Amino acid sequence: MSELFKATDFNDASGGPLYLQLHRRIAEAIISGRLKPGDSLPPEREMAAQTGLSRVTIRKGIEALVASGQLVQRRGSGTFVAPKVERLEQALSLLTSFTEDMARRGRQVESRWLARGLHAPAPEEVMALGLGAGDRVARLERVRSSDGVPLAIERASLPSAILPDPEVVETSLYGVLEARGLRPVRAVQRISATNPNAKDAELLGVGAAVAALRIERMSYLGTGQVVEFTRSIYRGDAYDFAVELKLAPGPDQGEAERNIA
Repeated sequence: MSELFKATDFNDASGGPLYLQLHRRIAEAIISGRLKPGDSLPPEREMAAQTGLSRVTIRKGIEALVASGQLVQRRGSGTFVAPKVERLEQALSLLTSFTEDMARRGRQVESRWLARGLHAPAPEEVMALGLGAGDRVARLERVRSSDGVPLAIERASLPSAILPDPEVVETSLYGVLEARGLRPVRAVQRISATNPNAKDAELLGVGAAVAALRIERMSYLGTGQVVEFTRSIYRGDAYDFAVELKLAPGPDQGEAERNIA
């Protein structure tokens, strides 16, 4: 790896700003395979000594690569080449859980719990879940990973009457609800583009400037009662959401179908 940071490679005045030269050199090494997913870069001080560049210049070049998602930084560990993520196509016509989605693909699922417990509801939870005075809300917050790669952050809120003990959820929330006869049968889901905040970007192993998908889901029982209000952040480089569209029947077609019936 030392040949990537030879001081003589940064003597070309026509190459543009020094931090961009460093940026291009590392990016090209990633594309060519000289730097592989999971490879670690030397510490900032060591790179500065090898290249003859200032630590400010080194930091600026690295930050640009982190922001683009090509590198990831882990506190206390260093800077690494980001893992390659297989893109997954997710159908929007099926009400399934993350665990069920991954199981259908034959993939392993891991959860890193960030928080779970009963709380006094926030105003948006009161509105979304139709809670009354004195009601409690069960909150589940976790990073969902598949085959060791973090793919999504889920933050689910449910009425405590639906989930009185959040600790019983180990893997699949829908599995727990189904066992209690309270699995949702329909949902309204909204998807929008976003940039994760610094905390979420670190949890997902991406740069804060990398595009992500914000998904809000309201799930309902057959009675119409709201059972779940979930706000998730999905990696934009990992998911393609697909939905089947059909041509709306015209007046003549609709009349013909009624006559057949």
